[in-house]
Amino acid sequence: MSEDKTELKKVDLYTDGACSGNPGPGGYGAVLIYGKHRKELSGGFRLTTSVRMEIMAAIAGLEALKTKCCVTVYSDSRILVNSMSKGWAQRWRVNAWGTRANADLWKRLLEHCEQHEVEFIWVEGHAGHPENELADGLSTKAARQNDLAVDTAYEQGETEIKPLTLF
Repeated sequence: MSEDKTELKKVDLYTDGACSGNPGPGGYGAVLIYGKHRKELSGGFRLTTSVRMEIMAAIAGLEALKTKCCVTVYSDSRILVNSMSKGWAQRWRVNAWGTRANADLWKRLLEHCEQHEVEFIWVEGHAGHPENELADGLSTKAARQNDLAVDTAYEQGETEIKPLTLF
């Protein structure tokens, strides 16, 4: 039996990713809002891409949730929003990813989305929306930090999920 959405906590998640060069040093920012509660998250990698950081922002926000929630993800990334809301990422998974770039992160994001009721909504970037601007600032600041983490999958060229073969 599935849980009634009205019983779930309703969380707004504002996300953004940034990259200085593409590829280059990158960061992600996420702002979670539940009632009067707010949580800001950010992190960065020394060599990554802007799309990876957009996906990571959503992953980080969803990973911060401790219970199943009804989450609305707001992002200015059309690729993130369209990939999730139009079912593209789900089809990539069904088709064993093919040569899909960033399959490692899409897989991770799909797994987190399956733990919650999630809707993705596109918002125009740099249009004065306070939480979107805050997520943008968090991601930009994270990308500029010293001693950034290593995006191992990206740096080792392992962002594709290779299908199993019998031979």
